[in-house]
Amino acid sequence: SQVSFEEESQNPPAAGHWKPLMPSKGGKEEPEGGCQDAGGVDEPRSTEQLNVSRLRSSSVEIREKGSEFLRDELHKAQKELKLKDKECERLSKVREQLEQELEELTASLFEEAHKMVREANTKQAAAEKQLREARGKIDMLQAEVTALKTLVITSTPSSPNRELHPQLQSPSKAGFRKGHGRNKSTSSAVVSAASQNVAPEPVSRECREVDSILFAEFQAWKESPTLDKSCSFLDRIYREDVGPCLDFTKQELSELVRVAVEQNTLTIEPVASHTVPVGKVAAEECGGPKKCALSGLPRTCKHRIMLGDSGNYYYISPSCRARITAVCNFFTYIRYIQQGLVRQDVELMYWEVMRLRREMSLAKLGFYPSEM
Repeated sequence: SQVSFEEESQNPPAAGHWKPLMPSKGGKEEPEGGCQDAGGVDEPRSTEQLNVSRLRSSSVEIREKGSEFLRDELHKAQKELKLKDKECERLSKVREQLEQELEELTASLFEEAHKMVREANTKQAAAEKQLREARGKIDMLQAEVTALKTLVITSTPSSPNRELHPQLQSPSKAGFRKGHGRNKSTSSAVVSAASQNVAPEPVSRECREVDSILFAEFQAWKESPTLDKSCSFLDRIYREDVGPCLDFTKQELSELVRVAVEQNTLTIEPVASHTVPVGKVAAEECGGPKKCALSGLPRTCKHRIMLGDSGNYYYISPSCRARITAVCNFFTYIRYIQQGLVRQDVELMYWEVMRLRREMSLAKLGFYPSEM
C-alpha cells in the first residue's frame, strides 16, 4: 500500500481539475466532476492509512501490555527476592544461634569433664589416705591383740600375771603402772608393770573413795560416749590433766602435738644411733639426739615423734615422752569405751580412768620410769 501511495504521489493531478481552497462568499459551489473522479483515488488511500493506524495502535497496545506484563513479572521477582532474603537472614540467625549453643555446650562439657576429673582425684586421694589409716589401725589392733594374748597366756593360777591382777602387786609398784602404749610405727605394746618402778612413797594399803561429782560426770558421759571435749567430763580432764600435761616450752609445737594426739595420728619410735633429722623443718626446730624439741633443753633423746604424715621427726626427751604417752593411754582407753570394746562395770571403768589421770599428773610433775 505504501508503494501504491508513492506512485500516486508521483503522478500530478490532471489539468483543469482543481478545487479552490476557500469557498466563495456567494455560497457553496457544487463540486465538479473531476472531484468525483479524485474521490475514487482517496478512498483506498484512507483505507491504507486506517490500516496503518490500526497496526500502529495494535503495536502500541502490545508494547503497553508487554511492558505491564514485564512490570508484573519484575514485581513478582522482587517479592520473591525479598522473601528469599528474609529466609536467608532467618537461616543465618538460626545458624549463628546453633553455633553459639554448640560452643556453650562444648565449653560446659569440658568444664564438667575437668570437674569430674578433679573430684575423682580428690576422692582417690581421700580413699588412699583412709586406706593407709585403716592399715595402720589394723596393724595396731593386731599388735594389741598379740600383746593381750601374751598376757593372758602367761597368767595361770599357779603363776598369775601381775599386770592382769594389780591387787597382787607390791605396794611399792602399785602406785604407778603403765597402761596401753600406742605407737603408730610399732603399733602398740603393753609395758609390764614391773618396769614402772617409779611411784609415790610406799604405803601399806591404798584406800579409795569415789568422788560423787566426778563419778556423776563419768556416768553421764558413759551413757553417750563421745570425744567432744565440750561435755563436762572431758572438759574437766582437759583443764586439769591433758592441757597441763601437754603444755611444753615450745607452744606452737605443743599445740600440734595435742591435735595429733586427739586425732590419733602421732607416731613415737625409738631413735637409732645413726639417725639424723628428717623432713623440711630445720634441725634446730626438730631438736636432736642431744636436744629436746619440745622443751628446748639439752637432753639425751631416745625417741622421736612424727605428726601425721608430714615426714618431719621431732626428738623428745624421756620426760616429754612419758607425758605424751600418758595422754595417749588415756585417749586410747576412752576410745575403747566409745567403741564398746570395754565390757566392765561402770565403777571399774571409772577407777581405770582415775588411774590414767593419776599417770598424767605424775608425768606432769616429772615422774617417769628410768627405762624411758
